[in-house]
Amino acid sequence: MRPWCLFLKRPSARGTAQISPSGRGRTASLAEDQKLASASGALQNLFGTGDENVRLLEKLMDVHVALRGGDIVVEGGDEQRVDGAREILKKLCALAEKGERVDTAVVQYAVSLLEKGELDQLDNLYGEIVATTFRGRPIRCKTLGQREYVRAIRRHTLTFGIGPAGTGKTYLAMAMAVSALKSKEVERIVLTRPAVEAGEKLGFLPGDLNQKVDPYLRPLYDAMFDMLGAETCQRMQERGVIEVAPLAYMRGRTLSDAFIILDEAQNTTTEQMKMFLTRMGFRSRIVVTGDPSQIDLPRGKRSGLTEAVEVLEGVEDISVQRLTHHDVVRHELVQAIVRAYDEHAARAKEEWSDGRYAQERPQMD
Repeated sequence: MRPWCLFLKRPSARGTAQISPSGRGRTASLAEDQKLASASGALQNLFGTGDENVRLLEKLMDVHVALRGGDIVVEGGDEQRVDGAREILKKLCALAEKGERVDTAVVQYAVSLLEKGELDQLDNLYGEIVATTFRGRPIRCKTLGQREYVRAIRRHTLTFGIGPAGTGKTYLAMAMAVSALKSKEVERIVLTRPAVEAGEKLGFLPGDLNQKVDPYLRPLYDAMFDMLGAETCQRMQERGVIEVAPLAYMRGRTLSDAFIILDEAQNTTTEQMKMFLTRMGFRSRIVVTGDPSQIDLPRGKRSGLTEAVEVLEGVEDISVQRLTHHDVVRHELVQAIVRAYDEHAARAKEEWSDGRYAQERPQMD
């Protein structure tokens, strides 16, 4: 099938750029373009439901995008922004032609890459399939940070994935675990996280062990069900191929031939983290995920995740991957919220270092 988007017309006037369908050195008519778009779905994919993709691009780049006479026209008062939007649309056209789904998350990430001067990186980002869900949907990395995170897991025995909510830390770790299990690299998957609080006082909660910890392990179950399906997960748990347990139940064990994921690791104490990391047996792989900005430990308790990264970063066969607000793949507002909190934390740190709040500064041990 002939591609509908091959080249860009140079700006016909200052502040205006046009993207035109083409075929063998000529420009297609509007009617021909509509026929091609209908057959390939590329145009609908590019614009999105209710034109949500181009509306977001307009908002982020302060331009206007329209389909006129078979051309995608970009207009705006700033020539640099118009050219930037034009380059983004060119990249998105290429993705749409390959059959890759273009959504608002892709558009937003393309804009962030443009701002960093890395837009060319978008070309090869979506080709690599990490795993496949039980419904057959391919799981791909959606940001460069996610890609480096996945590659680090493949290459290292122990990987720390640190970053804010919505960056895919747990989900991608789960995808890698399922992939390793299916390829027989490991014999089982072990999923764990701190439950309730740092001391994990589960005895006061009603029910048996599963009922006590289920609410705290639910995010791990959700990711696991998406990969394997509820029935398959249940059978694997009954056979011991998949184990989901609170961190307290890891003590005294050695886990060999296993893919082990510790989630919400920012809520571990130093003692718990050391205990967990020393559970590693032969032919095992460990992924530790957490967000240091969401520590729920009692005041005065230092996060085991923070200390472990300080102690172990640089050790051979250990990788520390830091994801940022650029890697958030949830609603666009989540990225804005994470960025705002990061900026607030940076300002607060600067103010403390300047001694503006010396009288209120807490005493450190």
